[in-house]
Amino acid sequence: MTKRLFARLAALCSAVLCGLAATAPSPAQAEEQAFRIGIAPHTSARVIIEQYQPVRRAVEAALGRPVEIVTAPDFTAFARRAVEQDYDIAVTTGHQAEMLRKDAGYLPVLTYKSDFRAVLVTAAKGPYRTVQSLAGTTVLGLSPSSLVTLWGQHWLAEQKLPNIQLRYVSAADSVAQLILAGDASAGFMSLANRAKLAPEVQAQLSTIAESPPMAGRVYMLNGKQATLLEPLRKALFAFGETAEGRTYFDANQLGGYRPVTDAELEAMEPLADEVRSVLKAGK
Repeated sequence: MTKRLFARLAALCSAVLCGLAATAPSPAQAEEQAFRIGIAPHTSARVIIEQYQPVRRAVEAALGRPVEIVTAPDFTAFARRAVEQDYDIAVTTGHQAEMLRKDAGYLPVLTYKSDFRAVLVTAAKGPYRTVQSLAGTTVLGLSPSSLVTLWGQHWLAEQKLPNIQLRYVSAADSVAQLILAGDASAGFMSLANRAKLAPEVQAQLSTIAESPPMAGRVYMLNGKQATLLEPLRKALFAFGETAEGRTYFDANQLGGYRPVTDAELEAMEPLADEVRSVLKAGK
């Protein structure tokens, strides 16, 4: 009987210890508790993480908890992760912001004052200096769901250029490198990212076409964090008035923060629907 009692006690202790082990957060779980700001991959991950450190510090100070900046391999992966609720804040262009608002319960926080435009660039001293010269060539875009690429695809269709092959690459600096290496005739990128290229690279590029202003990078708050909407908005606007905030805006040609309206996002619905199609196709 004594042996049976000890056996039962041992089993009970084992169960309790297992329960404690199951409920104790692992290092990975503890890491997940950081507030995650996801930035659409408009350039390399290294540049994004460095560029958004001032924002990270401002949000961290406002929330009193760790904040991390994360991104994704491409715009499509970013959209998919955002829909799957991977981010507490998603910073992405207007068409994806509209999709997240309609489909995934994200809430608009604010956007930047500077216009967002897409441009088509080519090598300034290369053979492809006119729209017509692009016929039968390879043109570069970012992922199929990026705003720059979607605008570019519509622009190419309007030009009725024959035999254009559209190739997707990861970031604006890669677009520039491949064009200057002669691996493509031209490529699409945002005007802001063109301005962020090294001066010697910018000097070797020429702009063939430029889009009208579009809804640019919008801060979208995960609906699960809805109680933080006004505190975060207030904290970000306050950050914009600091010396560090002004330096951040000037360095990235962003112009400051401003409110974003539902009407602005609603205007992006046709392109948001194209993102839905890309995600549904599993591209």
